[in-house]
Amino acid sequence: MRTQVGREPFGTLDDGTRVDRWTLESGPAGLRVRILTYGGIVQTVEAPDRDGVWGQLALGFADLASYAAHGGSHFGALVGRYANRIAGASFVLDGRTRALTPNNGRHSLHGGPGGFSRVVWDAREVDGGVQLHRVSPDGEEGFPGALDVRVTYTLSPGALRIVSRATTDAPTVVNLTNHTYLNLGGDGSGSATGHELRLAASRYTPVDGTGIPVPGAPADVTGTRFDFRAARAVTGAYDHNFALDGGVCEAPRTVAELYDPRSGRALELATTEPGLQLYTADHLDGTLTGTSGVPYGPAAGLALETQHFPDSPNRPDFPSTVLRPGESYRSETVYAFSVRPGGAGTP
Repeated sequence: MRTQVGREPFGTLDDGTRVDRWTLESGPAGLRVRILTYGGIVQTVEAPDRDGVWGQLALGFADLASYAAHGGSHFGALVGRYANRIAGASFVLDGRTRALTPNNGRHSLHGGPGGFSRVVWDAREVDGGVQLHRVSPDGEEGFPGALDVRVTYTLSPGALRIVSRATTDAPTVVNLTNHTYLNLGGDGSGSATGHELRLAASRYTPVDGTGIPVPGAPADVTGTRFDFRAARAVTGAYDHNFALDGGVCEAPRTVAELYDPRSGRALELATTEPGLQLYTADHLDGTLTGTSGVPYGPAAGLALETQHFPDSPNRPDFPSTVLRPGESYRSETVYAFSVRPGGAGTP
């Protein structure tokens, strides 16, 4: 069945800017995803469980005002220009220091306070989905160069594909991701720490108390709580980057599998990126309420953010995030959902 694509108004910001919601639906037994032009937000992901009962799996809000008021949680957002942290909100490129806008203590996080998750994108329908477009002006949040960005969301039966492309008119750094928190048991179903996770990652980047990678090469996961090479339940708090086996790839390869024994829903995640940030949303304290009407507590959802490593502009030993005129940035991530028959199991 051909993916159905629809658009409807979702609200208006205080400055009068209209925001639309796009719905992608791949059939009665497939997948339904709703995307906002505000922040490129994946508002909902709906899929059936092992009994055929549909559930809403993405953490998010029912109204635009809540997204505008609580953007710091980045529910479902398209994050940029630079996902994750840049130490000291500055970096040196071609001998020149670039000062960014700090918004995470003294660091820059997810592009700064006016990053991509806080703006309205132009949108047009494409085959099987929607493409968002925006030109980030030179100097926005301190980043150099006018950056022309196109992010395409397409749906096939059971799978959401996100492809990001960018070009620049001056040397800059780029690191984009999607920040959807997922609970395969359903939004509002409680903690996702019982989900079983497997990661194709033999190393991770240890961080200091502010989330910045410490000096040295990524560390071996063997014998640590960061070893997810065999599937196991997610327990404890995580906000860490995993160095994915294989590094940067031309085509997406499977790097993660997530499974909820209660519902039978499973996610297979494939990407071209070299890193994945596992975030267990431990900042949630019950003060925010999502589409289900149930307050979000710690680990109400898990974020699996495919990206380059944090603080790469200050770490020449990490995979480069530099983009120059004449070059093209491209990143692709695929979320493939399925169900497994009764009983607990492992990915």
